[in-house]
Amino acid sequence: QVQLVESGGGLVQAGGSLRLSCAASGRTFSSYDMGWFRQAPGKEREFVAAISWSGSATYYVDSVKGRFTISRDNAKNAVYLQMNSLKPEDTAVYYCGARTASGTVVFRTTPAAYPYWGQGTQVTVSS
Repeated sequence: QVQLVESGGGLVQAGGSLRLSCAASGRTFSSYDMGWFRQAPGKEREFVAAISWSGSATYYVDSVKGRFTISRDNAKNAVYLQMNSLKPEDTAVYYCGARTASGTVVFRTTPAAYPYWGQGTQVTVSS
């Protein structure tokens, strides 16, 4: 089992940047594929980005490609989301999720595929 804690959210103007962090407990962090999701008020939680257990493969939703970068540091038990060129429509609570990695890289984009979640961090982008 893994416990997750997000940080790094805040208020930023459109065009600005934020870097989210997700700290994981446990000594088996490298056995998990990780994902970032977000949830705006009144909307369902949606996929943003995912990274394989080794960090060798990443996947993004089209709306953030070229603006967001997911990365991880297995030695520090952490996954990051660098967000650049932020837009008001990026405003949401951002969550990191973990799922046990399989033998092949298959990215899951539905929240139900991730058994473990953090508490979320608020990102607000003003226009």
